[in-house]
Amino acid sequence: MTSDTIVEWQDSYSVGIKLIDEQHMKLIELTNKLYNSCTSDNEKIESDSIFFNVFNEIIDYVSYHFSIEEKVMEKINYPGYKTHKQIHMIFANKVLSKADEFNLGKTNSSLYFIYDLISFVYYLRDWVLNHIAATDKKLGVHLLEMKRSGTLQQIILKSKKDVITNRVQVR
Repeated sequence: MTSDTIVEWQDSYSVGIKLIDEQHMKLIELTNKLYNSCTSDNEKIESDSIFFNVFNEIIDYVSYHFSIEEKVMEKINYPGYKTHKQIHMIFANKVLSKADEFNLGKTNSSLYFIYDLISFVYYLRDWVLNHIAATDKKLGVHLLEMKRSGTLQQIILKSKKDVITNRVQVR
């Protein structure tokens, strides 16, 4: 790991589904990008919109990724769908709550603000890695079992129109 990253993709993170693995790689890339926006020049964080641009990009991408996973689970009648979707919703609400907090200026002092931003980035990293390891791996195992047994039909997501996104602006 380099000094400008807080997480790097490892093959052990793979869930065995190319589309989902690629999206997880993108989430890790965005997490590192957000980390860099916090640590590059701490004195400019509040006046610089880089953090908030990346934060918005993460909100969009997480929404897109969750929609894809949920569409896949729906199409295969995944037995853990309701729980998995609920986990997604809890995380999305936490991120949106943090966005509201940033928007409302609840992080007043500069030092607290920087600490809060960096703490959020670590929370994001830990959540993504734990979610991949615990929840998404189960989906991957289920899909691979379906594929081996011959019960998996080709899953086609035609375009972004198949995906529901919720855009929320921060700052």
